[in-house]
Amino acid sequence: MSSKYGFVIPNYNHHIVIHDTIAALVSFNLPIILVDDGSNQQTQTVLENVEREFALVTLVRRTQNGGKGAAVQTGLKHASEAGWSHAIQVDADGQHDLNDVEQLIACSKLAPTALVSGQPVYDDSISKGRYYGRFITHFWVYIETLSFKIKDTMCGFRVYPLAAYMRLINNSRLGKKMDFDIEVMVKLYWQGTPVEFIKTKVLYPENGVSHFNVWEDNVLISKMHTRLFFGMLARLPWLIANKFK
Repeated sequence: MSSKYGFVIPNYNHHIVIHDTIAALVSFNLPIILVDDGSNQQTQTVLENVEREFALVTLVRRTQNGGKGAAVQTGLKHASEAGWSHAIQVDADGQHDLNDVEQLIACSKLAPTALVSGQPVYDDSISKGRYYGRFITHFWVYIETLSFKIKDTMCGFRVYPLAAYMRLINNSRLGKKMDFDIEVMVKLYWQGTPVEFIKTKVLYPENGVSHFNVWEDNVLISKMHTRLFFGMLARLPWLIANKFK
């Protein structure tokens, strides 16, 4: 089957930079699925205008806000149904360096069965809480996979091989909120999907809107790591064997 790539962009109340993001992405001449995750009326109007302006954009609406993971899952489902082989996830808040899209796609084409993810390089715009909090997740992911191959699980700039993703989602439940990016990568790794990384700059724009809730999402992620830890125990023989291949 020939490769068919496209972009999936989850959006919840990001109306400030989404037009600029889409305008930059259309230069790649790839289809774009823009998922409105129950945004407010102002954002809905902006997204409608974006869809009218750019022929490559398909706007998919969720009537209620379900969280980032729910929005990405909706987008990936539509991408698979549209016959795409790979979906490039890009966040809507302008934090990803779109100059690295070509490198991301090139890496994916060299390893078409792999999940290819950005490995963030931060500047001073990242808060210290976010920066150090990521190390806690990295620690747990190393335990859950018994591997140092997973360089970063929280970057939402990645290419999904849709055949592997659909196989996973048909056999496993995944988080609907900020836990999704982490959980899907760990479970794809457990499934035997290779994981590759490219280094990419990640910014937190001054006018950016973050939907990360420090208390609620950290509790959610902690519960997810507990589930993944026990999932790791069930897969321990395979993980150990895989480690020494």
